[in-house]
Amino acid sequence: MYGDLVHDRLKCLSNTFYIFNKNDTFFCGQHRPDTPSGGQSRGNINLPSGYFGMVLGIIGMGQAWRYAATIWPLPEAPGLLLIGLAITIWLLLALAWLTRLCCHPRYVLDEIRHPLQSSFVSLFPATTMLVAIALVPLARPLSVGLFSVAVTAQLIYAAWQSGGLWRGGHPAEATTPGLYLPTVANNFISAMACGALGYHDIGILFLGAGVFSWLSLEPAILYRLRSVNEMPSAVRTSLGIQMAPAFVACSAWLSLNGGTADVFAKMLFGYGLLQLLFMIRLFPWYTVNPFNAGFWSFSFGVSSLAATALHLGHNAPGGALAWIALPLFIFTNLIIGVLLLRTALLLVQGKLIVRTPVQVISPDKESK
Repeated sequence: MYGDLVHDRLKCLSNTFYIFNKNDTFFCGQHRPDTPSGGQSRGNINLPSGYFGMVLGIIGMGQAWRYAATIWPLPEAPGLLLIGLAITIWLLLALAWLTRLCCHPRYVLDEIRHPLQSSFVSLFPATTMLVAIALVPLARPLSVGLFSVAVTAQLIYAAWQSGGLWRGGHPAEATTPGLYLPTVANNFISAMACGALGYHDIGILFLGAGVFSWLSLEPAILYRLRSVNEMPSAVRTSLGIQMAPAFVACSAWLSLNGGTADVFAKMLFGYGLLQLLFMIRLFPWYTVNPFNAGFWSFSFGVSSLAATALHLGHNAPGGALAWIALPLFIFTNLIIGVLLLRTALLLVQGKLIVRTPVQVISPDKESK
């Protein structure tokens, strides 16, 4: 019975509309069953935690542009504009998430307890740390404050969410690359933030936590992708997260080792390029659905590819890495540009920020 419920939820994720009624009945889309007597329906703006994924790619590309301007004759303005846009989106999403937590805590708890959506809640502290990294040159005290709050939140949430999986019972259908987010992505980003703030030893601890979490999760995720039932089309875009760990780990290591293009950094970069080839090969498979916000799952790996290619190419002049840095930088800019354009079209068409029906239970009904 639980497996059937998970399957129904997975099919609904393409629209990222989800809500539970009092009897834990799941439904999605723009229509719902008739409201039982004693309650009334109203529309609520739906901004699930997965929308924080937009911030990952935009701010990551902004940081890549900021670095590119220091090694090539390029303006810094595009990077600053992207970072400004990312911080604006992060602030709006953070306010919306906190408002939802205060006004509709039951729906936030439903998301946190969801076998698949729960991993994406960790994008909130992850993006907060990326904002902290971007603010280091401008407002270090603010950056330290944001980092302190975010890193504490991500550790607590990872211990609760990922640690809770050790009790067993996690459905195979929900074993997707999204599981990397709480313990792999967040620890790598924590290491990057420590490198930017000068906390080298602590950064190494976070890097180790991220690397070994990655190595422990990848076999389970790849087994699910290869040997269990085919992923429903609605959640195939989560495959974009599979490309990110190698490039983000490389970025974290470069932020801690002074930007040296050593063997370990090149090995991580090579594995990331292999994942990129897999993503290109599977392009027709995960694009069967129309464009939606879920495609931003590819953005952090793409922007990290840009940043690592620039660092490795600059620190290994005359070699192959230097030759491919510019083509990869152009390629990643095109990907992020397409994502921005398609997302802007969704916003104009009213398909990005939507209202989903919410059942309001009257006090006398709730007390029964």
